[in-house]
Amino acid sequence: MSADSMVTHVAAALAVVITASYALGAVARRLGQPAVIGELCAGVALGPSLLGLAPGRLYENLFPEQIQPILTALAQVALVFFLFAVGYELDLRLLRGKGTVTAVSLGGFAFPMLLGAGVVLLFPGGFASANGGHPVDTAFTLYIAVALSITAVPVLAGIIRDQGLAGSRPGTIAMASAGVIDALSWPVLAVVLVGGAHGSARTWTLRLALLALYVLAMLCVVRPLLVRWMRRPGALMTNHAPVAVAVALASACVTNALGLHVIFGALLAGIIMPRQPDGVPDNQLLRPLQETGGLLLPVFFAISGMAVRLDGLAASDLLLLLVICAAAVVGKVTAGSLAARVARMSWRDALTIGVLLNTRGLTELVVLNVGLQAGMIGPRLYALLVVMALVTTAATGPLLGPLRRPARRPGAGSDGERTPGSRPGPGPDQSPSADAEPAPQP
Repeated sequence: MSADSMVTHVAAALAVVITASYALGAVARRLGQPAVIGELCAGVALGPSLLGLAPGRLYENLFPEQIQPILTALAQVALVFFLFAVGYELDLRLLRGKGTVTAVSLGGFAFPMLLGAGVVLLFPGGFASANGGHPVDTAFTLYIAVALSITAVPVLAGIIRDQGLAGSRPGTIAMASAGVIDALSWPVLAVVLVGGAHGSARTWTLRLALLALYVLAMLCVVRPLLVRWMRRPGALMTNHAPVAVAVALASACVTNALGLHVIFGALLAGIIMPRQPDGVPDNQLLRPLQETGGLLLPVFFAISGMAVRLDGLAASDLLLLLVICAAAVVGKVTAGSLAARVARMSWRDALTIGVLLNTRGLTELVVLNVGLQAGMIGPRLYALLVVMALVTTAATGPLLGPLRRPARRPGAGSDGERTPGSRPGPGPDQSPSADAEPAPQP
């Protein structure tokens, strides 16, 4: 294929992917679902499972093998921008939070991990069959545990806003707890991938040591340099976005060379990027990366959906899918609800928090793609886990419905609704800190 022909195919593929993703995303929003549901369904529809069944080799002509690496590279760049924004917005002060947020965060992280590992130990044959020859070992067990403990902060923020929970106590605690859960999950996932890498114990020990040195270099060398650069005289009128992009891409390159995924370097770059003096992220730096990543994310959804081969699933996989979905829902809802209840919240507010933490969506897809590319999971198990992510995310709205009904006592207001005089809730890309937790309702 010539260079001109490749450019033509890439342009046509991008036009189809972006149009289909935004169209089905709009349909999902009309149905009361997050846009990620429709966008991922668009990727599945454009893949070999559906479009590949069309006559005239439509799928092969629209997405020839020669342009697959280009689309994959664009998807990885989108993830770099997205994870950089996640790291930059992540308030590490939440890890020092006390009270309800701490209890819900630890419960929503630890119990789903234990349940995920337990499911693998109880059904090793089912996972071995669905994993297509990939080893079902300790690293795999920990990977499934992490996959079931993830909560998608960006999707959760949109659901909280759409459900009218912004500014309420359950919405605030759920957002803060989800941020802490993800902050705990990414390092564990990194260790799992390094430990599960092929090679001798000496090889992965060396790789882990190099990763630790790189983290220290980013914290002790790169961050102070960035602080001096961004706070030098006259820097307030300087556009820092190009510097942030360069740091994110370079960091992603280093972690990828160390045997990890590019997302870890991007996330670390976002964490070490200096904020404004008051601790708030610089919107002039953050917005361009969010907008650019948002435009490219449909390519990531398309690549994720194309990897879902529904025609390759066996009848026995249905039982495993039910087990995975049950473990995912029970783990999150039970842990979040009981932890909130122990913190003396009402049952309605506690259940609302548990249901909200069950949201996965985009962040889960990132984890699944990392596992697929690292050889941790095979195509069949990947398809089952993607369906689990769709089911748990789509179930959030319907499960919240009964919990959002008005209280029976006239004038008392329903649990979880915004109280008079409460502050506006966080935007779709902001997570409140534990210190900003509203006072309990009387």
